[in-house]
Amino acid sequence: MKFDELDEKMRVYETAFDQCAVPGMFLVARIDGRSFTRLTREVHSFKAPFDERFRDLMVATTEHLMGCGFRVIYGYTQSDEISLLFHPEETAFHRKLRKYDSILAGEASAKFALLLGAHAAFDCRISQLPNENLVGDYFRWRNEDAHRNALNGHCYWMLRGEGLTVTQATKKLERMPVAEKNELLFQRGVNFNEVPNWQKRGVGLYWESYGKQAVNKLTGEAVVAERRRIRIDYELPMRDEYTRFVLALLDSAAKERDK
Repeated sequence: MKFDELDEKMRVYETAFDQCAVPGMFLVARIDGRSFTRLTREVHSFKAPFDERFRDLMVATTEHLMGCGFRVIYGYTQSDEISLLFHPEETAFHRKLRKYDSILAGEASAKFALLLGAHAAFDCRISQLPNENLVGDYFRWRNEDAHRNALNGHCYWMLRGEGLTVTQATKKLERMPVAEKNELLFQRGVNFNEVPNWQKRGVGLYWESYGKQAVNKLTGEAVVAERRRIRIDYELPMRDEYTRFVLALLDSAAKERDK
């Protein structure tokens, strides 16, 4: 059998189950750390419940993903996860989902591992959302998950620091109302309202324009050139305000497209 015939024959099996994102759908990728509880607690001694070193690794990885070949208009990270909102007209790789999943998981794993100086791995999944409201709901979901995780994390590690075992601390917090968790911390000298916002809300990354001094090569005159850079936001809003914030980024991308 000639190579061309063999190549054509075998590629059928390789691509038989290829799925492409439906046209008109908004795409959001969620990239999650694999076995990161063990990575951050046993393999590497990151401070609990939050460590700025780990946060910075996740932010740098998110920034890398926003510039690795896809049109990403918003990146969001909290805990060991990253969410990416793609430009509404992103068509890279003909929107083949296996390409998005494999490339983003690979890029995240490689970048984070290089920064950490040790093995680390991520997985990836794509959400196809039919309208802007669901895009807003998705990011609000992850934002509120960050708040819940932060409260639980501070309570859990406070109890562990008092000598409770994993089982005892977990059981004590089961079904405990939010108000009681806040009171638990307050009685021990921690006002949860004063905990840094990046812990409670996550970190957002998005593009912004800025002026850069340059020289017109034809005239030699000093000019201000417009450039783009990624802004890292550690003070994200919450609830409805956060939803409006994300949808404004989406609207801005649509307006740029229509210019």
